[in-house]
Amino acid sequence: MGACSPGHNDYSCYSTVADEGWAYGDTLTFAPDSMLNDSVMTAAIKIAVRHDNNYPYSNLWVEVSHSSPDGVSRRDTVNIPLADVYGRWLGNGFGADYQKEAVVAENAAVDMRRPVTVRHIMRVDTLHGVEQVGVSIVPVR
Repeated sequence: MGACSPGHNDYSCYSTVADEGWAYGDTLTFAPDSMLNDSVMTAAIKIAVRHDNNYPYSNLWVEVSHSSPDGVSRRDTVNIPLADVYGRWLGNGFGADYQKEAVVAENAAVDMRRPVTVRHIMRVDTLHGVEQVGVSIVPVR
């Protein structure tokens, strides 16, 4: 299940994580090509995480992969801090849900005909407390 919204050339999409948790081998795939007018662009890539109070860690390590226009696959490792040293959630939210965003790349050459993939690289088999993961791609103007 996911929710995507097209802009003129912007792309934003969220994928819902299963209630059973996010298994280490589960890769979330985002396919923006059908949403945008331009297939190749220089863009900022961001990732967002929505989690609840049951998330057991203070951060989340993810691997984000995308392809450049020349066909080279790029893989970025991103640490998303979710709580401060006192255990207070850093993200915005209300109730027991929070959202935190991190920049993957500020000026990446992106081929929008190829998918962007995200997987967690935490040291657990199944990660609990993550509700949704989103990717935003915004052209650099």
